[in-house]
Amino acid sequence: MTIPRPYETLRALGILLIMLAAASPCHAPAGETPEQAVLPQVALEHLDAQAERLDRLHAVVVAQRGEIRLERAYGGPGVDRPANIKSLSKTVLAALVGAAIEEGVLDSPDQPVAELLGDMVPADADPRVREITVGHLMSLQAGLERTSGGNYGAWVASPDWVRDALSRPFVDEPGGRMLYSTGSSHLLSAALTRASGESTLALARRLLGKPLNITIPAWPRDPQGIYFGGNDMRLSPRALVQIGELYRNDGVIDGTRVLPDGWVEASWQPRGTSPWTGDGYGYGWFVTTLADERVYYGRGFGGQALYVIPERELTVAITADPHPPSPGGQFQQELHALVEGMLEAK
Repeated sequence: MTIPRPYETLRALGILLIMLAAASPCHAPAGETPEQAVLPQVALEHLDAQAERLDRLHAVVVAQRGEIRLERAYGGPGVDRPANIKSLSKTVLAALVGAAIEEGVLDSPDQPVAELLGDMVPADADPRVREITVGHLMSLQAGLERTSGGNYGAWVASPDWVRDALSRPFVDEPGGRMLYSTGSSHLLSAALTRASGESTLALARRLLGKPLNITIPAWPRDPQGIYFGGNDMRLSPRALVQIGELYRNDGVIDGTRVLPDGWVEASWQPRGTSPWTGDGYGYGWFVTTLADERVYYGRGFGGQALYVIPERELTVAITADPHPPSPGGQFQQELHALVEGMLEAK
């Protein structure tokens, strides 16, 4: 049967349209532009070139939708070897608290920490200590005098870090302004140890290491043997990406819920404000905007950082030289610029 020429032309046009659709370089989900869906290679090349200029930088790993798009080691132990992540440990510890709540080890962020610490609370402690909750410690709103900054040396030199932190005077009410204090994070580690009957290391390996398939080496402990809460954990950049991906995927990894339903949203809700950057702070995460995108990040001394950009389905882990002298907040701004430049590159 001979097809009339007009119909033959229409059929050819239809076939051409189907071929063009199949050859489309990016199939974006509804409501998402192609530019948002796939990070262009030029953006990764831009980040790589800028990162090479930062002498202190050790490694960068970028994942999109769970796929590694870039991993480079510029120095240090590399992308798959443990690195001291300094105070980025606070972000990991907050994840562990969430996993412990999901497991039933802890009740909720509203649980009073004194209830968990028991006789570790000094008998002569200010009564307001009993108002401090697990959530207050994660958001650094305990109200107690800081153990970081100028007080850090005396605190870690004390014979009992938990007692020292709880014996400090109140400079605000529990739930008040953000007071960056590693002592608050260390109280979380002590509470996890007492509540679970396991060390914080064992708990982290069981509740985070196993489901995320990451290695969590031992890190320093206080004089009582409690693993340091909020500092000196050692994780590889690849392991950090897995922590970030856990949050990007709303607390679920490979179909298994690790963090409670709603935990990520609660963690990324600003509860206090950093006095140095003006960024919001939730449960172990800072909240900011880069290249008009909402960005959540954790940070540590010397340039350790973990970024999650949900709208772009991106997770970025960065490690750097953790040794003094500190490069200060200016270096963190340079890391922000790396991420922002990647997001803006076309």
